[in-house]
Order: sequence, then C-alpha cells, then structure tokens
Amino acid sequence: MSDSTDKINRSVLPIPTRPRTGLITYDAKDPESKYPVIEQLRPPKGAPNVLVILIDDAGFGSSSAFGGPCQTPNAERLAAGGLKYNRFHTTALCSPTRQALLTGRNHHSVGMGGITEIASGSPGYCSVLPNTAAPLAKTLKLNGYATAQFGKCHEVPVWETSPAGPFNAWPTGGGGFEYFYGFIGGEAHQWYPSLYEGTTPIEVHKTPEEGYHFMADMTDKAIAWVGQQKALIPDKPFFMYFAPGATHAPHHVPKEWADKYKGKFDQGWDKLREETFARQKKLGVIPANCQLTPRHEQIPAWDEMPEEMKPVLRRQMEVYAGFLEYADHHVGRLLDSLDQMKLMDDTLIYYIIGDNGASAEGTLIGCYNEMANFNGLAALETPQFLMERLDKLGGPDSYNHYAVGWAHAMNTPYQWTKQVASHWGGTRNGTIVHWPNGIAGKGEIRSQFHHVIDVAPTILEAAGLPQPQAVDGVAQMPIEGVSMLYSFNEAKAAERHETQYFEMFGNRGIYHKGWTAVTRHKTPWLLHGETVPPFDDDVWELYDTSKDWSQANNLAKQMPEKLHQLQRLWLIEATRYNVLPLDDNVAARFDSDLAGRPVLIKGKSQILFGGMGRLSENSVLNMKNKSHSVTAEIVVPDGGAEGVIISQGANIGGWSLYAKGGKLKYCYNLIGVQHFFAESADAIPPGSHQVRMEFAYAGGGPAKGGTVSLFIDSKKVGEGAVGATAPSVFSADDGCDIGCDTGAPVSPDYGPRGNQFNGVIKGVQLAIGEDAEHADHHVSPEEALRVAMARQ
Repeated sequence: MSDSTDKINRSVLPIPTRPRTGLITYDAKDPESKYPVIEQLRPPKGAPNVLVILIDDAGFGSSSAFGGPCQTPNAERLAAGGLKYNRFHTTALCSPTRQALLTGRNHHSVGMGGITEIASGSPGYCSVLPNTAAPLAKTLKLNGYATAQFGKCHEVPVWETSPAGPFNAWPTGGGGFEYFYGFIGGEAHQWYPSLYEGTTPIEVHKTPEEGYHFMADMTDKAIAWVGQQKALIPDKPFFMYFAPGATHAPHHVPKEWADKYKGKFDQGWDKLREETFARQKKLGVIPANCQLTPRHEQIPAWDEMPEEMKPVLRRQMEVYAGFLEYADHHVGRLLDSLDQMKLMDDTLIYYIIGDNGASAEGTLIGCYNEMANFNGLAALETPQFLMERLDKLGGPDSYNHYAVGWAHAMNTPYQWTKQVASHWGGTRNGTIVHWPNGIAGKGEIRSQFHHVIDVAPTILEAAGLPQPQAVDGVAQMPIEGVSMLYSFNEAKAAERHETQYFEMFGNRGIYHKGWTAVTRHKTPWLLHGETVPPFDDDVWELYDTSKDWSQANNLAKQMPEKLHQLQRLWLIEATRYNVLPLDDNVAARFDSDLAGRPVLIKGKSQILFGGMGRLSENSVLNMKNKSHSVTAEIVVPDGGAEGVIISQGANIGGWSLYAKGGKLKYCYNLIGVQHFFAESADAIPPGSHQVRMEFAYAGGGPAKGGTVSLFIDSKKVGEGAVGATAPSVFSADDGCDIGCDTGAPVSPDYGPRGNQFNGVIKGVQLAIGEDAEHADHHVSPEEALRVAMARQ
C-alpha cells in the first residue's frame, strides 16, 4: 500500500517546481554552499504497479471464469488469487466505456455518448474530451508513473485521426501515455492491422502465413516495454493499459485455436444458455435463486434455424471461442513476464472481460464480412454465400461475426446485448481484481454494485494520490466514480455506488439501491432503417434486483409509483450528466453535415502526393454515392508501369487505381462479395502521363452502381460497369494509400506485399461534382494539377 505520509502537494499538476531557498554563496567551494540533491519525480512510496486489461465485446457468460464456454485459464488464475466482481458494469458500447474508464467520469460528462464516428455538436455526444477531465494516465504520469497503452484506441475524434493531427486525443498526445502501440478506431483486421507507434504509422513486416497476428504482436511489445522499464527504472511504478481488439469482430484467430472447439456448440445457442447458467450457479457467480431470462421473440430459436445453415453457425461460435481463449493465452504470457520479474505481488491488476456485452451486430445468421451489415448490404451475404466460406471463417480473407443467438448466449443469464444499455446483458461484465499486496482474500466473490467509472478513483486511492484539483492550469471537474478499495478486504461492506444511470442510442436505464427501471428503444442488429417509437412511447420495465438478480420479473404493472419515481430519477441524472437531448437518429449522425461535427476535408476536391498513406476515411474526400474522378500525374519507367497508384479500403471493400502488366486498371471491391474491373486496352507508355478514372454514378439513392471510364492523357482507353457500391464505410482501420496498398489488399490482382508503384507519383487529385468532370483533359498533366490546387 502507498505511503500516507507523502508530503508533496499533488492536487495541482504538474507539481510546481520548488523555489530555491536559503543562502546563496558566490563560490561553490565556500563551505557554506549548500543545495539540495536533484529529486526524481515518483509517486508516494508503496504505490503499486497497475495493469488494466480490457477485453472487447465479451459478455458476462462468455469466459469460463464466469461460467462461460470459452476457456480462459489465465482469467481463472487471477481470480483464484484475487476477487471476482459479479456486479460490475460498463456503458454498453466501446468508445463510451473506454472514455469513462480512463477518466473516472460518466461517458456523457466527457462527451462520449456514442462512438466517435457519430459525434454531434451536442456536448454529451461531441467525442471531445473536455480539458476539465484529465485522463487517469496523465494524472499518473504527472505523479511519476511510467505509462503505456497497447491495442485499441477508439476515443480520437474522427476529424483528428489523420497524420496531420492534432494529437491531443491520441494516447501519446494528450492521453497521458508515454508509449502507445496499437490502432486508432473501433476495430482492426487482426491479420493485417493498420498500426501506430506513438503517432507514427508503422508497417508489419510479417504475413499471416509467417505466423503474424496482432494479439501476439501487441503482447510482445507490452512484455518488451515493461521489461525495459524495470531494467532501467526499477523504482518507478508503471501503469499499463492493455486493450486488445479481441474479441470484437472480426473474429480472427489461428485455425488450430478454433478447432479446439469443434463439436462443442452442436447443441445450439438455447441449450448453451442453459449449460452456462448451470455452471454459473455452481461457481457462485450468480445466486442460487437467479432465473434464466427467456429468449426474446426477436431472436430466433436454434431449432428454427435451417439445418443446412447450422454447420456455418456452429463454426461461427467455434471461431469466437477460440478467439477469446487465444486472447487469454496472450494475457497469460504478459502475466508470466510479470511473474518472472517478481512483480505480480505489487501489481494491481484489473481484468475486465468486456467493454460491453457480447455484440449482436452480426445479423441473425452471422456474416462473413461485417461491413456488409454496416453498409445496409447484409442481404448480399446469402446463406449459400456463408456456407461456401465456412472453412475460411477466422482466416485472413474473412472479416467475420457470429449470429445474434450466440451473442445472446454469451450474455447469460441476462437479457439483450451490446448497445442495449437498459438491460444487464448490455452492461454487466465479469471483472477480476488481483493485488496480493493489497487484497488478503483469494478466490473470493464481491457483489457490490460497481461501474467502469469506479476504476480510476480506485487506482488513485491505491497509489495514495489525490484527485487533482487543477491540471495544466485548468480546474478539474470532480471524478464521478466511487473507489472500490473499500470492498477489497470487506466482502460484506455496504456498497457505495448506489445510483447509476445508463443510456445508449435511446436505450435507457437507472439503478438505485437495488432497483432498476429500464426501457429498450432500439434493436442492436438493425443498423439501418429501423422504425423506432417516440421516446415518450417507450415501454419501461421495473426490477427489484436485490431479489431478482437477472431482471427476469417485471414489476412495472404492480408498482407504477416506484417506476415513476425511478423514471424521474433517471431524468434528473440525465440532466446532471449531459445526456439530454436524447438522439436516436444514428444514421443522420454518421453524416457530418447533419451531425454538426468538423470535417478534415472541405470542398469538392483534394490533392494527395506520393508517399502519403494510412489516411482514414475521414481524412479523404468522401466520394461515396456520387460521381467522382481520380486523376494522377505519374512517371512510368522504361520497363513499364506496375503497382498501386492509389487505393482506399481493404479486402473487405474499397477501390484501387493501379497498373497491372503495364496497363491501367481499376477495381471496385463491393464488401468482398464482388469485384468490378475496368482496364485499358494498351499499356501506359514510359514517361510522364496523366492517368484518370471517372466514375459516373447511376444515382437514385445510396449504394447504386455506375460506369467507370479510364483515360491516359485525355484519351479514353477503357470502360467498365460497377453493379453496386458501399454507401457508408469501407473499413474501420484500413485507409487510403498513395503508391501502395498497405494492409489487406483491395484487388485480388495483387498481394499484401510488393504492390508498390514502380514509377513516380507526383500527385493525385480526388474530385466530386463539377470538379470531377473532365474539362481539364485538354491541358497538360502539370496544369491540371495546378488548376486543382488553385481550387482548394
């Protein structure tokens, strides 16, 4: 435990430098010359190392530590030496949970009422962290901790995700982490991730065939970092935030790990819920009188699913289970390294199994490429399409997600899933705390109600650090969480987090002293086109969770006054924490013009230059659902042109303009289901040339097709048809590259390595609307680019 006698005033950060006092002599050789030794900044004596492990999209009933079917021996190992919290809650969605975790404030208080991609001008939903809520890592760093983050960062406003910054919201910018290795965004291709070290994009020089997987890679980096810290500054405690992309879709895992579960889910999701429920009671993570909530009618029964679909459905779950066990295996490697350095006893570890409940975003039958559902094109992935790709699930060619029924089973015994903040299925996540020097009990369960905002104040209290009153000269808002430290050594201590609101996409809930009032407003797998009622028409439910652990018995009709009391309390809390006004128009919030958030690229054209890359979709002119053009000035070597001129997206969807066999070629990849091509009749001659692709959009609404025309020096040289297009998004992390295609390749014509353009790219212009018309064809390539630059 930390030293409570620390005399440094740590309420104002950075800690002000102490002024010089005492006698000042002229000559250092004077016997009266005295000055203090240089002090190194350290936290109070006894402050522990801290490791926070946050798994992605795993429900309460997924991990074997909480009765689930996915084997997590390292979670069980920590639990055997520490505590299981079985009433720990998240926000029901990733970005909000992460911002709440890292600040100790409610997600709307820190502007993260949804994911960053749907930020609006409303203060609770703007995705901008206020400077009055300094993140935990920054507080710890300014008190002398070494800090590092590995894995997922989904808290950067989308207009700040480009290489141009600003980097205030990046982990190593204003986030307080001295080192970062991971990805910026909601998810990553685990076989071909787009990675950053600090704010610098890096390339992975190993293929899946050579054994690369991001989970193993980030663990290697984490082990190396902590080893270096303790080798060079052993007296300085560390704070490590270890946040894998696992088990968020895509469910990518080496085949042998998925194969470990062959046949283990043949019984289907309904029977699996019953089996998990029985194990949970046996483990004691739910009480003996807990009831298994019924499956909602919106979720199909296993017996209703077509028999011919069941093999692919079973494989979806096998892959997911293998993915979670694989992630836990690498967590174990990190724990082993701490063991070998004899650091485990003095390290406070949180192992939070899910930043929300299991995800139901994979449709009722699952998907081979989850981007299909995010684009409203899930119907393209027919049952036959999925069955033909059964053996590829989890591999580098897939971008897979499991069916809703499996997600529901992973949240046993609770109702609903990720996104649904009203019910425990969306927000209750099994959590393990391990700290031998601070926790006397081993293998015990704690059932006090807690929320993810409680982690930050717990760590500060364990380290003997005050919540800062001012950081960088800015007065700080109070931390809204409650420290969990009181419960570490008192199993029966009265809970101190007595009231907590919940809200996500209009799904709302309130917890107060055991009672919950909740209402589900939206369906989590209907990402497009759902008709939702007015908020005042939502039907509220009432549960006494001091007697009804799983929210199984709705008391709303029997106790209308109690329900009304809690509804009013929800409104008070919502007003207090920036939840209002409620906004359920998610589709409109994806449109920056309607949402009122900044955009990086303004106008109808954009110039890019050779060597630029790793540009997120929010860093590039949006050419979806409209006519557009791509014009490049290139120099072709004598041997002929080869390689990618410009690409956007990945093997799961995107487009690319490139040279193949000397000819100019264009590929439109429709969410990995279809590829449409256009190719020039002849090769591009050596020397300087302007190459151009024009896309004439068919119109009539989003996602329509069009005609592609190719030009070399104003002369039309090829044409092709595109049957349909992705209206919303190509990839969550694989962006736009000039002169190559990093990550998973857009076109099957080239692989993930060696696709660099072999000539020179002087510049590329993207244009939409009237700027996309080929009125400049009569001028030289250099002049065309100058005209385009002048229009910016």
